[in-house]
Amino acid sequence: MGEIFAGRYELVDPIGRGGVGAVWRAWDHRRRRYVAAKVLQQSDAHTLLRFVREQALRIDHPHVLAPASWAADDDKVLFTMDLVHGGSLAHLIGDYGPLPPRMVCALMDQLLAGLTAVHAEGVVHRDIKPANILLEATGTGRPHLRLSDFGIAMRKGEPRLTETNYVVGTPGYFAPEQMLGSEPDFPADLFAAGLVALSLITGAKPDTEALVRRFMDHGGVPNAPEDVPEPLWQVLASLLHPDPDARFRTATGARKALLAAADLLPEVTLEDEVVEVFDHIGPLPSGFGPDGPLRGAPGGDTTGRTGVAAAGATGTAGTAGTTGGQGTDAVPAPLSGTGSFHLAPPEPSVPPLPSTPPPFAPPTAPPPSTPPRGTVPAPPTTPPRTPPPAPAAPAPAPAPMPRYEPTAAARPEPSATRPYTAGQPPLPGQHPPTGGVGVPAVPPRAGPVRKPGPPPKVAIPVLIVALLCIAIGVWSLLAG
Repeated sequence: MGEIFAGRYELVDPIGRGGVGAVWRAWDHRRRRYVAAKVLQQSDAHTLLRFVREQALRIDHPHVLAPASWAADDDKVLFTMDLVHGGSLAHLIGDYGPLPPRMVCALMDQLLAGLTAVHAEGVVHRDIKPANILLEATGTGRPHLRLSDFGIAMRKGEPRLTETNYVVGTPGYFAPEQMLGSEPDFPADLFAAGLVALSLITGAKPDTEALVRRFMDHGGVPNAPEDVPEPLWQVLASLLHPDPDARFRTATGARKALLAAADLLPEVTLEDEVVEVFDHIGPLPSGFGPDGPLRGAPGGDTTGRTGVAAAGATGTAGTAGTTGGQGTDAVPAPLSGTGSFHLAPPEPSVPPLPSTPPPFAPPTAPPPSTPPRGTVPAPPTTPPRTPPPAPAAPAPAPAPMPRYEPTAAARPEPSATRPYTAGQPPLPGQHPPTGGVGVPAVPPRAGPVRKPGPPPKVAIPVLIVALLCIAIGVWSLLAG
């Protein structure tokens, strides 16, 4: 089995090498499919920053192969993308040499469509060449290319990671303004796309310096090369002009001109060689099948499932756990769309059935024992007859419904627990309480209850003050 990276990606076999790392075929244990994994080989800050820039691109287009997810494991980093089996345009040129003009137009139309999507995100690729344009293994059908390797791509306006006088890219595919140190821009990508088209139709890498001299010596668009049809050359010349202002400004404009030129090209005949895009990756190594590893990976079960760590934009996945010491997979509860567990529905509450008494069984007599030899057996005794069980008492008749009485006031309900309460002295005109549990009733007092008045020390001064007030009032009336 291969090395499992970050608990998710199992490296199978190397399939290529890029500018900053090796490319592996890997099995994604979460998505259950094979992917291409680019593993960073160097860990210096400069290379890591380029690596982070490349994996940050998220361009969804059928003719663009951008990173899909990333993962980190200790001091190693990788990002993954779709696995493309048909090799690159460099392999196609090496296998067949010059390609038919109509096939070149079809491939260039797809390349310009992918560049349109890349430029719409404000990204300049800066390394367009046949080796970075991959092909699906479509056989003799319509080809399908995908623009890849965004290792030195950058967004317009971002700071450059190289010195001002240092040019990044592949020699032979530089635009003239790049050699002069100009800022990366979209026309530079279009110039490189024109060089790719010229290499497809001639079957060889073009001489960029000689091409630029032809334009400069002619003072305009030179004559078409020997192997390039004139309608197609008029489009390529607008891509390959040394002056960036004289080129197409957008990939969309170049694509429209290319489609118009394709209608003027001769039809494909039976004499033209059939071009087949076949599988360049090769069969899987031993231990792997179309559905993944053939036996359990370390730390996983026999189906190839392993614990998946949180790795990248794709989020996390659950682990295939085992019950303690048993070696069997613990089947996790299904997750809902929000990530929570589905709870089982509550069981219906069934009222308990009344217990049925067991049926009456009459006692059985023990088996007669055999008396020892030499003894006279006693006469058999008749066991006392067991009286039949008494018939069950009839169920009591339901109590009659109480007669309706108008409710004048709420009646207090008697306490079911009979709490202990201390006896209180009865008020006049009330019957004494009967008392609580263990409390004797208070006997009634004889005669009316007399309320005590104020003591004489208080009553006499108050009476004297009252008499003085009356006297003063009478005197004031008489004097007036």
